[in-house]
Amino acid sequence: MENNLNDIDDIEDIVKIGDLKPSDRYNNKKDVLLRVRKKQKDQNENDENKKTEVHQSIISGTQKIYVKTWGCSHNNSDSEYMAGQLVKFGYSLTNNKDQADLWLLNSCTVKNPSEDTFRNDIQSGLNFGKKVVVAGCVPQGGASKQEYMKGLSIVGVNQIDRVVEVVEETLKGNTVKLLQAKKANGKRLAGPSLLLPKIRKNPLIEIIPINSGCLNQCTYCKTKHARGDLVSYSVEEIVQRAKDAFQEGVVELWLTSEDTGTYGRDIDSSLPELLNELIKVIPDGCRMRIGMTNPPYILEHLEAIAIILNHPRVYSFLHVPVQSGSDAVLGDMKREYCREDFEKIVDYLKEKVDGITIATDIIAGFPTETPADFEETMKLCEKYKFPSLFINQFFPRPGTPAANMKRIPANEVKQRTKKLTDLFYSYEPYSGRVGNEYEVLVTEISHDKQHYVAHNKFYEQILLPLRENLLGKSLKVRIISSTKFSMAAEIIDDEEKWKQVNDNVKENLNELVKNGMVHESDFVETNGEATNSLTTTRNDKIIVLALCALAFSLLLKFYLEYKKRLIQYE
Repeated sequence: MENNLNDIDDIEDIVKIGDLKPSDRYNNKKDVLLRVRKKQKDQNENDENKKTEVHQSIISGTQKIYVKTWGCSHNNSDSEYMAGQLVKFGYSLTNNKDQADLWLLNSCTVKNPSEDTFRNDIQSGLNFGKKVVVAGCVPQGGASKQEYMKGLSIVGVNQIDRVVEVVEETLKGNTVKLLQAKKANGKRLAGPSLLLPKIRKNPLIEIIPINSGCLNQCTYCKTKHARGDLVSYSVEEIVQRAKDAFQEGVVELWLTSEDTGTYGRDIDSSLPELLNELIKVIPDGCRMRIGMTNPPYILEHLEAIAIILNHPRVYSFLHVPVQSGSDAVLGDMKREYCREDFEKIVDYLKEKVDGITIATDIIAGFPTETPADFEETMKLCEKYKFPSLFINQFFPRPGTPAANMKRIPANEVKQRTKKLTDLFYSYEPYSGRVGNEYEVLVTEISHDKQHYVAHNKFYEQILLPLRENLLGKSLKVRIISSTKFSMAAEIIDDEEKWKQVNDNVKENLNELVKNGMVHESDFVETNGEATNSLTTTRNDKIIVLALCALAFSLLLKFYLEYKKRLIQYE
């Protein structure tokens, strides 16, 4: 048979005479045993059922977001930037977690208790059926692979400018994880632009991160894993951010980073250079607070820093964490300085900056700390009687060298912590101040809502009566009493002499303050750590009242109808 398609009249023509007929094809299978395949669950279907329902039809920017922050002022600044972008896109912020459609939780990795609370809040949100987005140093530092973070969207510390994208996708039921570094032209950046919109936790205080990361390799520190090595913002960008903030009514500037003393080393600049440029743009009646600096990097700038701290628009305040008074322990911590270096800083600044406040930190119970080492720390604290002393028990953070060291028994660590605490409470830093007069800047309401909170040149806390709206004002006061942590004062300036900081302050406060309450945000201090719940809107309250009124009217209607029918039956 020739393979010529033109000779084929029918499909059957291609079957030759000797070929098997269709019936023959089945005869040779008569001995084959047919087995019924057991029905198996479709794994793909099961996996699909486990997935969160995807709502592709949601209207982005119409939902309510609950924001909570743990940790340092750098973290708080990140939350302010994320909140600003969410609001600009159209989302509403609420401090009522029950009303929120999504929880944005910005974490801190410094201590175990902070991460434990963060983990509990994640589970709580999921149990309540909330969408949850996590941010901050915990997921960035490596915990993103842990079981309790599976399926959650993550905003990395360098990706906060993309929070709207992450929130939008999470509300649709998708999972987005952005943990990569921010780069430009192949070079790592300190983070997103400082000129992004933000909602401040306090409308009078601007927090500016001047750099990210540090130069140390401390054996106990987990933050290094999240923030990385030092990367500084440019002087020009920081100064522009400060200018914009003062024009918006801010009266107090906080500079923050993991180590302000290292600023500029990667961009051929320095902290004194930055501070001198910032001083030029600070209006009269406003002040700047310099953030935490580690001892090694402030030593070379001591003379310049002393001059800056004496400037009338800069608080005479510096936070220099020593962590231990023992050189042996400092070596094991890889702190890269000795006790003598720290004492040189404190002694020099106390000599050159009259009345300066120096705050410091202590870690009690580091694994290699002997009783003799601890006594060295006690002697150091007793020598200087620091008015602000942050005492922390050692916590082994996963992935750090110190976590592999043999730990001191917990009861011994607690005893050392108690001894330090007892020492701290044994002296009164503000005793003998009654009658002293200070120029103060009022920026907050006390947590008990009974006083205004002001600070003098030395960043000492002074409480004022709630008789008038003093927020944003610079005025003269006289001390009338003192406690361990603050002083109370009376106002000695006449109201017409109060300094108006700038033209925008009064206008801003008219919108943000009512009956002495700052409505822009509601920060709560929990176990010494800031928790930020940004803000509840006036519309929420109106809606609640309207719903209550509607419910009451319906109940009344049903009751009257019931009474009417009851009378008819009788």
